[in-house]
Amino acid sequence: MFELRPATPADAEAIVRIYAPYVVTNAVSFEDTVPTKAEMKRRIDAHDEIYPWIVATDPSSNVLLGYAYAKPMRVSPAYQYAAEVAVYSAGDMEGKGLRKALINALLATLTEQNYTQAIVTLLTPNDKLIQLYEGIGFRRAGQFREICFKNGQWLDIGMWQRDLSDASIPPQPIKLFAETGIRKG
Repeated sequence: MFELRPATPADAEAIVRIYAPYVVTNAVSFEDTVPTKAEMKRRIDAHDEIYPWIVATDPSSNVLLGYAYAKPMRVSPAYQYAAEVAVYSAGDMEGKGLRKALINALLATLTEQNYTQAIVTLLTPNDKLIQLYEGIGFRRAGQFREICFKNGQWLDIGMWQRDLSDASIPPQPIKLFAETGIRKG
């Protein structure tokens, strides 16, 4: 069992502990150096109250078990209604539904905030994550071949997207994360 809450800069160290294995042991992360606690705090602060960061904690110990976040897809007003998303869980939480619960809550929150598209970028092949995202409604949107060099090899990157609203309806202004809080997916 776990509880969801907004992330705070005080969570940075625990988030780095969860994220570090993804950086150093496999090609899930696009980074090749584990961010410092200070860098992770900066990333959490940089969401500017617009992009949610959500953590899952063990209710009895308050230990962080995983996190999900959104960030700008591109830096341009034309892309303001699209958010790129990511989700990570502690290794011992693999296969327990934590990532799915976190990403569903993140998507429900983004929808409530009036975002219209969620985008995920994955190094490929990555069958587990592709299955996770396609299982909750993402569809493949494209691929870049041999664009990422990590662990001594060139890797492909795939992009998936999920509609969060009806594209025939003009978008509403984006609400602050604090206005909506976490929505359950």
